[in-house]
Amino acid sequence: MIKIMADSTCDLSREILEKYDISTAPLKINIDGNSYKDKVELDPDTFYSMLEDLKEFPTTGAPSPAEYLAIMEDAVASGHTHILCICMSSGTSGSYQSAELAKDYFYEANPTSPVHIHVIDSKCMSHGSGWLLIKSALLRERGATFEEIVGFNEQYKANVKHFLSVDDLNHLIKSGRISNASAMIGKFLMLKPVMTMKDGKGAVVAKERGRKRVLKHYVEEFKKRNDAEQTEFVIIGYTSDPAIAETLKVKMQEETGFAGEIHIMQMGVAVGTHVGPGGISMFFVEK
Repeated sequence: MIKIMADSTCDLSREILEKYDISTAPLKINIDGNSYKDKVELDPDTFYSMLEDLKEFPTTGAPSPAEYLAIMEDAVASGHTHILCICMSSGTSGSYQSAELAKDYFYEANPTSPVHIHVIDSKCMSHGSGWLLIKSALLRERGATFEEIVGFNEQYKANVKHFLSVDDLNHLIKSGRISNASAMIGKFLMLKPVMTMKDGKGAVVAKERGRKRVLKHYVEEFKKRNDAEQTEFVIIGYTSDPAIAETLKVKMQEETGFAGEIHIMQMGVAVGTHVGPGGISMFFVEK
């Protein structure tokens, strides 16, 4: 039996997590002297509604090794013989390192265990690692071996294309994800940055004037970049406004000819700390 696990920044919906039996270790969100577990003690809608009134900018912390270890031990107790843990990019968080420590602790406590544990540095953020998790669960359903699932992730993780744009640059400035100078220029020209992942870190790849042009950019880039063989589903993410995501979904269906499933899911608190309200994202596999 193969267990699939992750950290909470995968941002998969509760429905998807339950459907595919994916367990998550929550990140910590530190707000005005209090600490909350992502999606466990603080839900995204509540967080976005309170964000503008906070005294200090929130910070995030990786799950502890103990939280990962508890999931691993529960999986083994349930009869799982293989455990795949897919973490957010090590370039943006200590999540991957915590999971690796948990793996080491497990084998120190169980030196003769036949259980196989593999931790993947996805080089992804948010629904990028979520895309790999769903794909891994589908491969498991189709009878793929543990080695085949691990091999797919290691081969294609760098090809998971991220697009993210925000409505307000202030949160990216405060979190250090974009320079103050770049942000001021963008505000002056009414430009919205389009970001992606490069070498495991966020990078601005385009600047578009207005949300309509941002969505057009997503659709046109999908047409050029999509690996039709590997992209059997697309994930569209949003922070606070699902209507934007629905608009993008319709544009994708009408203008690209993509016939696969398009999931719409909300970005969680940990990711939303940096993105802020009005964020819109899209994920698929590029050639």
